[in-house]
Amino acid sequence: MVAGLLVGIWVARYLGPAQFGVFSYAVAFAALFSSIAKLGLDGIVVRDLVQAPNQRDLYLGTAFWLKLCGALAMLAAIAFAAQFTSNDATTNLYIYIIASGSIFQAFEVVDFYFQSKVLSKFVSICKLTQLLISSLIKLYLIFIQADLFWFVLVSLVDQLTLALSLFIAYRYQQLGGFYRQFDRTIAKRLLHDSWPLIFSGLVIMIYMRIDQIMIKGMLGDREVGLYSVAVRLSEVWYFIPMLITTSLFPAIIGAKKVSKELYYSRLQRLYTFLMWMAIAVAVPMTFISDWLVTWLYGEVFKEAGQVLMVNIWGGVFVYLGVASASWFTNENLQHYALYRTLLGAVINVVLNIILIRNFGLIGAAISTVIAQSMAALFFDALTKKTRIIFVMKLKALYFAGLIQRA
Repeated sequence: MVAGLLVGIWVARYLGPAQFGVFSYAVAFAALFSSIAKLGLDGIVVRDLVQAPNQRDLYLGTAFWLKLCGALAMLAAIAFAAQFTSNDATTNLYIYIIASGSIFQAFEVVDFYFQSKVLSKFVSICKLTQLLISSLIKLYLIFIQADLFWFVLVSLVDQLTLALSLFIAYRYQQLGGFYRQFDRTIAKRLLHDSWPLIFSGLVIMIYMRIDQIMIKGMLGDREVGLYSVAVRLSEVWYFIPMLITTSLFPAIIGAKKVSKELYYSRLQRLYTFLMWMAIAVAVPMTFISDWLVTWLYGEVFKEAGQVLMVNIWGGVFVYLGVASASWFTNENLQHYALYRTLLGAVINVVLNIILIRNFGLIGAAISTVIAQSMAALFFDALTKKTRIIFVMKLKALYFAGLIQRA
């Protein structure tokens, strides 16, 4: 993450706000449709591989060809959607190049196999190899002062390198050729199980990336570049709640077997702890945002500091949302997780239309924070089954000092 961030900063400084904005927009536009290529198969295939290891190649092969078809469907969807934009031919070319990398994502099925066998070291080696090659290429392109086109092409090379690394790692295990296998019955069952996840993934990407798409149409490429810098510096902290929740939630689930009181007591501690972590990030970032952006990216990106000052507070609700997502899964209430994400996406789009026109990039940041608060906090007050964690989140906010005693 650190290496990727540092190289990304160097690339942004070299390209400047306008060109970096074009690049970020192309990435965001392609990402909107990425759930079509993934088909929501990740967790489902891992689950089935654990349950039926003797059918390994059949499951991997079927998932491989499904994901390949999904990638082609994604490209077709992008080609159709691009007709309704004001993009120039060059921008559309960049989008198609970046999106073409989804074809090589079909080899992610190898990652599913290693996950099912708890052999993550092989995947880690593959991803580190891909990161090293990608970073060296980008640094070389900066050294020779290459055009934006070549940096876009690296995105495609990244996917190709990772796919090749995963395939070599799989063959290193002296396993069969899964790509020769396909079962129609398994394919139908996989798609039947995954279609809600496809829709959920689409909504999540709209929720996460629609800001950059709308800024491009309403303000321009330079503004997309500035906003993307602020978003990257905000999102780099999101690994904290994921690590903490992943580590602690098994103990929280175990507490439920002892007593309901202990279960919710530990859950409350998790929410409160994450609140303190979010505040510990947001407060100093608020005061140093202008200096940090200028120091990392240069004077030309200075305006992004004001955006970061607002956008960083969305992390408070992201931290709560990550913890409650595990609660939804444990309580078998995944459909509520989809509903809240959909609510956040709709609110984000509506507020962007209003606030970007009136307040520019600051308006987009305000829209994001409000949408995140509605999805990760206030949605839980709308239904009886989720109201209990709404109260717990309010307590976490209170203990963190965000809500004053009446």
